Amino acid sequence: MATYLLRRLLLGCVTLVAITVVVYGLARSMPGNPLTAQLGEDPSRKVSAADYERMQRAYGLDRSWPEGYLQWAGNLLRGDLGRSITRKQPVTTLIGERLGPTLLVSGTAFLLIWMLAIPLGLYASARAGTVDERGVSLVLYALYSFPTFVAALLLQIVFSVWSKGTAWELPLFGMTSLPPDAPLAARIVDVARHMILPVVCQTYVSLAYDTRFIRATMAEAVRQDYIRTARAKGAGPWRVLVRHAFRNTLIPLVTLLGLSLPALVGGSIIIEQIFTWPGMGRLFFESIRERDYPTIMGLTLMFSVLTLLGQLLADLLYSAVDPRVSVE
Repeated sequence: MATYLLRRLLLGCVTLVAITVVVYGLARSMPGNPLTAQLGEDPSRKVSAADYERMQRAYGLDRSWPEGYLQWAGNLLRGDLGRSITRKQPVTTLIGERLGPTLLVSGTAFLLIWMLAIPLGLYASARAGTVDERGVSLVLYALYSFPTFVAALLLQIVFSVWSKGTAWELPLFGMTSLPPDAPLAARIVDVARHMILPVVCQTYVSLAYDTRFIRATMAEAVRQDYIRTARAKGAGPWRVLVRHAFRNTLIPLVTLLGLSLPALVGGSIIIEQIFTWPGMGRLFFESIRERDYPTIMGLTLMFSVLTLLGQLLADLLYSAVDPRVSVE
């Protein structure tokens, strides 16, 4: 086990270096830089050529991108992700501020997805070929093909415009509408009401995909010889489905769970932009628009580490769900 973990750790470090080099090179190759992005947002602001060169030296923008990457990597080895050029804050502080709101929505959506996808997938497998199963599959196909941004706009129209002044009205934007000194219970309810539409938008596509994924893997498992043997021994249909078939489909599900770890923390750029939710996805979008290189690299590093950890976790769980699999 120790040899395997060491090998995966070394491979992960090489992968991280390759990812960060490519992303940093692409970020520095984008037209403009953080200074021109700020000046473009405020055309009335005038900066002399001397001041512009001085600010470039102060932020290290006068160096070539390989030199800039080596400086960033050297700071990273000392545990410093740098400071945001546009927000004048440490990148770790920005990530910490945005992590909570993203986990609030993504974590709730993640729980809802798997609490609903597994029962729906098992139900579709047990009722394969029936009218109700075909109806469920049709609804799931429709949800999976429905664009998230269209659904978000429709939900805003229905629950914030058409339902205005009724008990069904929900907030359009933001995370809260109450002041910080409001009672705790009222603030919790307020945040929960703001979460409803983003959570729905972040849930339905993955719910449709995961349910169809479980249905497909179960359809393959129920055709195996051990399922016919279990039925011949008199096992009930639900016992065969849950204890025998579903148990042997856990490896692809574990893979899917491992790959969902980065999305759990990364949030959704589209959803957070539409609902102006102050999460990680929106921060990533804003940092790219502002050419904020330290923030881009800090978020890229975090997402890359989470992706590699998710894959490692999935590999380690393989041996837990299937004794035939060894991590060695």
